[in-house]
Amino acid sequence: MSELLYEVSDHVATLTFNRPDRMNTISGPMLSELSQRLVEADRDPEVRVIVLTGAGRAFCAGLDIAEQSAGRGLGDVGGSPGEFDLRDAPPIVLHNVDTPTVCSLNGGAAGYGMDLALGCDIRIAGESAKLAAAFTKRGVLPESGGTWLLPRMVGYAKAAEIAFTGRTLMAKECLELGLVNQVVPDTQLADATQALAKEIAGNAPLAVRATKRMMRMAETETFDQNVHHVFLQLLPLFRSEDFREGMASFLEKRPPEFKGR
Repeated sequence: MSELLYEVSDHVATLTFNRPDRMNTISGPMLSELSQRLVEADRDPEVRVIVLTGAGRAFCAGLDIAEQSAGRGLGDVGGSPGEFDLRDAPPIVLHNVDTPTVCSLNGGAAGYGMDLALGCDIRIAGESAKLAAAFTKRGVLPESGGTWLLPRMVGYAKAAEIAFTGRTLMAKECLELGLVNQVVPDTQLADATQALAKEIAGNAPLAVRATKRMMRMAETETFDQNVHHVFLQLLPLFRSEDFREGMASFLEKRPPEFKGR
């Protein structure tokens, strides 16, 4: 069985970590395959939403410690230190894809798995889900985006408390902190995730992708810069078939049928 399952249905690509016997810890091969699949989904015109989830009772318990200890996996960069390049690392690829990403948090997400969850645009958690910022308890730091993501989500002081203590946050506390969008019963998680993904996929994909790009850019831009860039994104949308379909369906009081053109 593949350690990373990939399926596309109804414009939704679902990537499933598939090592349930090892709490979906990420092996060396999974790192490169995850990046490749994210790029593949982002380039596929049929894919309008990407869902990340895990098989079994865990989302992802982080990197495979056995492989890390053996020198394989994230630290196995090869070559000289000057050749160290993270451009194709999953957290960076995940951050840069234009396709909306939804984390279906089906269980525990620890370390690297927590950072991947936070790197998604939206998170839906099952009641048994939890985020474990266990980096400092393992002698490392949030190496996969957590030091950038967490303070922006909960503020510096709260992020410092969580990261410095290596605290584990249960689903309810994650919701209170704004780290997940909603919490649902475990048995309803898959349906709730698909319902949201299909709702997003039902909108004009070019407009959704442009909206995501501008929201990402806004994190490092001034207001004036972002408004300028938004206007430049708007011009080609005005010439798209989907814009005409959106206007026509509104006037004709019918559901739109967007083609991504």
